[in-house]
Amino acid sequence: MRLSVVQVIAALFSAVCFVIAFIAAGVAVVSGAFMLLALAALGFIAFSALRRAFGRDRLTQRRPPAPPRPAGD
Repeated sequence: MRLSVVQVIAALFSAVCFVIAFIAAGVAVVSGAFMLLALAALGFIAFSALRRAFGRDRLTQRRPPAPPRPAGD
């Protein structure tokens, strides 16, 4: 069975579409990976900021009040 010109063109067009689809899928995977890395970085920043703001270390790092000065100085 011989293929007609329209069938050959359709097959080439289909191959090109598959290649473009695989490239787009690869770009989506890489983009998703970088999105997850960015979310992890934001989560780490938020976690460390909240831990620093509300952690127990915050209470122990305060300086004790200065002793009162004598009245003559």
